[in-house]
Amino acid sequence: MNKKETKHINLQEIKDPKFLGELTYKELDVLSEDISKYIIDVTSKNGGHLSSNLGVIDATIALCRVFDFSKDKIVFDVGHQCYTYKILTGRSLERLRQKDGVSGFQRMSESRYDHFESGHSSTSISVISGMAIARDLKKEKYDTIAFIGDASIANGLAFEGINVSSANNHKMIIVLNDNDMSISKPVGAIARMFRKFSTSNLYRKSKKAYRKIMNLTWIGRKIYAFTALIKNWFKRHVIKINIFDAIGGYSFIGPVDGHNIKALEKAFKRSKRTDKSTIVMIKTIKGKGYKYAEDDEKGEWHGVGKFDVETGDSVPSSRIYWSTVYSDFIYNKIKEDKKSVLIVPATELGSNLNQTFKDFPEQCIDVGIAEEHAVTMAAGLAANGIHPIISIYSTFMQRAYDQIIHDVVRTHQAATFIIDRSGLVGNDGSTHQGIFDESFLLGMPDNVIAMPANVKQAKCIFEESFKHQLPFFIRCPREKIFIDKTNNEVVGFGKWKKIYDGNEIAIVSIGPETEILKDLIKGKGVALYNAIYLRPMDEVCINELLKYKKVIIYDAYGVESGFAYHLNAKLTKLGYKGDIIIKAVPNEFIHHSSLLEQKTDLGLLPEQIVELIK
Repeated sequence: MNKKETKHINLQEIKDPKFLGELTYKELDVLSEDISKYIIDVTSKNGGHLSSNLGVIDATIALCRVFDFSKDKIVFDVGHQCYTYKILTGRSLERLRQKDGVSGFQRMSESRYDHFESGHSSTSISVISGMAIARDLKKEKYDTIAFIGDASIANGLAFEGINVSSANNHKMIIVLNDNDMSISKPVGAIARMFRKFSTSNLYRKSKKAYRKIMNLTWIGRKIYAFTALIKNWFKRHVIKINIFDAIGGYSFIGPVDGHNIKALEKAFKRSKRTDKSTIVMIKTIKGKGYKYAEDDEKGEWHGVGKFDVETGDSVPSSRIYWSTVYSDFIYNKIKEDKKSVLIVPATELGSNLNQTFKDFPEQCIDVGIAEEHAVTMAAGLAANGIHPIISIYSTFMQRAYDQIIHDVVRTHQAATFIIDRSGLVGNDGSTHQGIFDESFLLGMPDNVIAMPANVKQAKCIFEESFKHQLPFFIRCPREKIFIDKTNNEVVGFGKWKKIYDGNEIAIVSIGPETEILKDLIKGKGVALYNAIYLRPMDEVCINELLKYKKVIIYDAYGVESGFAYHLNAKLTKLGYKGDIIIKAVPNEFIHHSSLLEQKTDLGLLPEQIVELIK
């Protein structure tokens, strides 16, 4: 007799998570495997976050079994691990991160099951704390859950949320996903017993009854106080407690096997029953189910481009990214100058700096997801004769705005910032666009901002950044370039490059698109200026612009309120009477699609700029 085959669910037909309650644990395991294969398949075609999603499939299934997310609210920290959640709430990943497809993060406009959205880490605890307070003020009934990883919880914002929320009575649930990174493990059988015991119905009822009985008499109150003293001393000095025990205000469950759906379900049900804010610690394997991702110790399979599922090989390209160019510059600088230090906030691999870290560990510091600390620490280094090189994504640098203006710029610290992924970034969408740094940096006095158009300029600007007692910000786009091994181009400090003279029209262009534009308008009688330095501006070139009837300011890497606004204001102040056309990224949040599609839709391709001179 043939064994009955386990039922497979058609993932494309899922409408909501209600069907999960009808499945056996064996069927849930099969579903988990099917989801894993599906996620591997779609990310191999579209790119995306792979390892983080493979590691949380079982936990997401268990959460959707225990909670009703049509009313309960879950916030995935960062949101990059929500692929399974999207599938279970009726969304196809076929066009993941593509134009008109689903986002790679939670997005409220996409589904009623997405109750918040983010793309940066460590926000979830503060968000669900606010949701819990709102729930209680409105006398509503639902659970608020933060799903956060052990690396994200080390950020200051997460600690602030934990600390403040522990002091109020607004119940919330934190699911701490530990995949052997940075959070200490509970130690000892007694510690595990207390954590398990403290959330059980029996313990809570017994504790309440014991306190009530002891409070009936004077001697009872004395005995209760004495036994509480003994218990607290025992926990402090005998049991190895973690930070959550030290803060107080939370029940603790775990660690729970993050790939055992039955055990996860049991833990989540307990967290739901208890009347106290609860932390459920789960242990998962990042990249589970895909060998290349499971074996990855460097983070290469965290975020991926297109790849071959069978071999694990990425789709080859004859071009390199701008970040690779700067990683070479940084490597040589750290090698030659022992008074230079490299600082990154968990972006060592993303910015291709792993070789520098490997060869010069004493001069390289990865602070983890702590951008504010990275910048202020850099200020401390600079104030004591060490030149910090801070390599940071534009979108993450926003988180350190206060530290940049207060600790670095205001105090005139000599530091080199490599702002990786400046400009539009494509498929990661609105949470990761690097279009705002230009604007807010130009709003600060006493700093230097530059963006090279080619590798030769980049080398010159990088070397220039070490010659000034000022913070020096170099913008680096998320684009590929052809390797250029010609001699360095000499770029004077604060100078622009006049590529062509012209008759009636002048274009002021920023960044690598200038290289394409100059070929398209060659011989057309149009002046072209490459604004290499956004600050200081080249006063000589600006005065030359006054003679043209039309000035086109072309910035495909920053919003209209950035360089374009400041140059427009400068020309107006000088009495310019001609037409000024601004072609820059609008002051909007730009959603996910390919980089080419984004530039095309916004009219920011060099070919589209040529249309303006006809």
